[in-house]
Amino acid sequence: MPPAAAGFTSVTTLDEERIRELVRFTARTLDTGQPVPFGALIVHTKSGERLMRATNAVMRENDPSSHAEVRTVRLASKKLKSPSLAGYTMYSTCEPCPMCMANALWARLDRVIFGATIADANFYCLQIHIPAKEVARRSDMACLVEGPVLRELCNTLFTHPNMQKAFRTWSSGREKPGKP
Repeated sequence: MPPAAAGFTSVTTLDEERIRELVRFTARTLDTGQPVPFGALIVHTKSGERLMRATNAVMRENDPSSHAEVRTVRLASKKLKSPSLAGYTMYSTCEPCPMCMANALWARLDRVIFGATIADANFYCLQIHIPAKEVARRSDMACLVEGPVLRELCNTLFTHPNMQKAFRTWSSGREKPGKP
């Protein structure tokens, strides 16, 4: 098990403000024809300078890998012209799924801070039930994973009426999301 990223031990008020900012950004999709509750933001860990943000585009791009976290890493890496995002922190409105967390690890992010949990998201849509902290723990790469942060606020993205309507149209493959 790799050591935690040096110097980081807890969530700060700045982390909470970043989550609030990300919720506001992601909420803008709720008034579009393709609302999504998933957004991600990458900032420089020390300076706080914003590098990139994106929302989920699975339906819009017809790409099951177009999760907000993966898209944000892709865009940030292109902007920096580097596959490494060491020195950066990712914020996500929801706990990264195993694919997204693995991508964050491969990108060498310092930290991942999330709002809603995988269990919260599973109440509305399909999920892979492996916590982000577990993916990080079982990796050779160091990345501090912290959350949930402002969980209730992030959950409002899932419960918005327009998002609820969209969930009803998504093919979930089962009768009642959140129930095995």
